[in-house]
Amino acid sequence: MKFNRRSILIGLWLLTRGLSLWADGSEVVVIYNRNLDESKSLAYYYARLRQVPQEQVLGFELSDGETMSRGEFRSQLQLPLQKEFLQRELWQIGKGELPDTNHTRRVVARKVVASKIRYLVLCRGVPLKIRRDNALSEPMATTLRPELRRNEAAVDSELACLPLASQGYPLTGPALNLLYGTTNAAELHPTNGILMVARLDGPDAATAHRLVDQALAAERDGLWGRAYFDVRNISDPGYKVGDDWIREAATMAKAAGFDTVLDERAATFPVEFPMSQIALYLGWYEENVCGPFTLPHVEFLPGAFAYHLHSYSANSLRTTERNWVGPLLARGATCTMGCVDEPYLSGTPDLGVFASRWLLLGFDFGAAAYAAQPVLSWQTTVVGDPLYHPSKISLQAHLHSLQAQTNRLVEWAIERVVNLNRERGVSLTDLTTFLEDTPQTRQSAVLTEKLADLYTAQGKPASAILMYARALERHPSPQQRLRLRLELGRHLAGAGRNAEAVHNYEQLLVEMPAYAGAPALRRKISDLTAVQEAKSP
Repeated sequence: MKFNRRSILIGLWLLTRGLSLWADGSEVVVIYNRNLDESKSLAYYYARLRQVPQEQVLGFELSDGETMSRGEFRSQLQLPLQKEFLQRELWQIGKGELPDTNHTRRVVARKVVASKIRYLVLCRGVPLKIRRDNALSEPMATTLRPELRRNEAAVDSELACLPLASQGYPLTGPALNLLYGTTNAAELHPTNGILMVARLDGPDAATAHRLVDQALAAERDGLWGRAYFDVRNISDPGYKVGDDWIREAATMAKAAGFDTVLDERAATFPVEFPMSQIALYLGWYEENVCGPFTLPHVEFLPGAFAYHLHSYSANSLRTTERNWVGPLLARGATCTMGCVDEPYLSGTPDLGVFASRWLLLGFDFGAAAYAAQPVLSWQTTVVGDPLYHPSKISLQAHLHSLQAQTNRLVEWAIERVVNLNRERGVSLTDLTTFLEDTPQTRQSAVLTEKLADLYTAQGKPASAILMYARALERHPSPQQRLRLRLELGRHLAGAGRNAEAVHNYEQLLVEMPAYAGAPALRRKISDLTAVQEAKSP
């Protein structure tokens, strides 16, 4: 294919058509705790920004803890909410059909036959989880595996089944999500037995408010940055599916145009790993937040999704150091998911399904999260604005808008253009020429690093070294600066330019005196110095 700038932009247009339609605030009900002013304030803040009708903002008398009993859940939240829906004519109950196994339908006596809403947003202050009720006895429980004979659940996941409450459903064990894997977001609807429930929550009220602000900012300006995926490289068939999900999500991120890193080592990302400008993070399996996420500043960009698969990742959302969901939110993530109690691996979200629906099929966050859940009435909580729709504006529209505003974020849109066109087979030479001719490259550390990467892929180490050095002069973020120093040192050493590599690494230690990888780097400096001295006459 003959290269010109127009061919790149035509390719971009072809790659950004066909996105799903999005929902609006009229399809949302917002719930808050009447006993907490901050909960009510958050509810009305969200309702105003998302244009949720005032009559769809509902307060209930709830405790201010994260846990409630089965009886409290039923009497204080489930039944009152169902009553409000019917009285306000937000939905109607009647006889009809529901999805069943093997893609069939079954007739039921009582179901939601019409609904004006599809989403439920729980504001900080609404309890997170339902305690186990040892007095609850259901005959069908004896047919379940012993480890599933439990009835504790995430409040979110139980409320997702609210459309089924009129006919009743078992509370022991997980309930199959018969819309798991759907490619049609419109199917995720109360008339099909599912209400999409998410919460605005976190370690403090300010964090919960920020989830709304950052989702809206990313819809307006774009979801940008890099994507990081951390598998365990595990062969045990009982656990390999976790790796498979994460690998599939990495494939989806790459197909969506993100610079994508897939760590295949058994351990999680080490603290010294240069995790810069994060748009996406998916990994497993540590009990508590670790690695780069323990640094004083984590480079989450607005709109970032971060998820760490662990059985108790959301055991509490009010902690900044234990588990994962609370710490990730406290450090700047915009949306996430997690488990309030042991779900077992098959009861956690399918991350490949989530990524494909959210990044490629144009689902909003809530729809992607519920399409990805194999089971409901179980342990998953969904945290973030369910209406958050990062592809609400196409990449092409973002590119033109950011260019017109002379907004520096345009560098990320241009990078996505390059990545998407590389995925569709445009040659490295043509993409290099495109970036060389793009005026923003000369001011952008992001685009200059991308140009260096393209030179590396073409086997041009001298040109790559020059661009990595120039990127360091173009105001990279701290973690990008670290990565550039490491890449520049590696390339210089590979080219036999040991003295320059040593100087570069010494500069890194000056710039980042607290760098966790300093001991290993000093050993590398010593080795390079020894080689250089041995070459000296």
